Amino acid sequence: MVMVTLTEQDHAIVREAVAQAELKSSGEIVTIITDQSDTYGDIALAWAAAVSLTLLTILSFEHAFLLDWYAGLHDAWNAAWLPADLFAMAAGVGIFSFLIVWLAQLWLPLRFAMVPGRVKDARVQDRAIDLFRVGAENLTSGRTGILIYLSMREHRAEILADEAIAAKVPPETWGDAMGAMLGHMKEGRIADGLAAAVSEVGDVLAEHLPRADDDENELPDRLIHL
Repeated sequence: MVMVTLTEQDHAIVREAVAQAELKSSGEIVTIITDQSDTYGDIALAWAAAVSLTLLTILSFEHAFLLDWYAGLHDAWNAAWLPADLFAMAAGVGIFSFLIVWLAQLWLPLRFAMVPGRVKDARVQDRAIDLFRVGAENLTSGRTGILIYLSMREHRAEILADEAIAAKVPPETWGDAMGAMLGHMKEGRIADGLAAAVSEVGDVLAEHLPRADDDENELPDRLIHL
């Protein structure tokens, strides 16, 4: 997935969906989309180190064969290998393999393909929690904020609700909203997917937290693109 490009029409679709959903309940819906939740630089370094150490381990067991091969390649069958030569070869193999693997992962599709799924799950959730705390939690008078967060490169989404909503709506209830969103995402219709999720969330909120006569719009309806 390449970096997300959203048009003014896309923003308008999501903004209108949020406005309509909030007419039915006291909930305040915040939508955030980001290209990625983390750089995963530590994972890239871990892979580079793992490959380097693996090759060094193989070298330690097969050093005699490799030295004979190298000597034959350079017509140096009578050359004497000193400890310094062996160390230099090992260091060269380790450094070269580390750099090759690390540089290869500068290509983001490869880097993200090499990140374990559970790591993506955790990083996306952590980022969603951070954004929820900044953009929705405790920012409404009735603790009725809810965040719909979409991270594109990881192909993951999170829905996090403030205290008043969480007390009445179990997390698994948001499964329908997730399903509605992902159905559109598979067809490349990002704004429609977010709008569908907002609509589903709005229906749930209307059932559990109907709109009060004095309800005010406390959080922005616009889609936030990070």
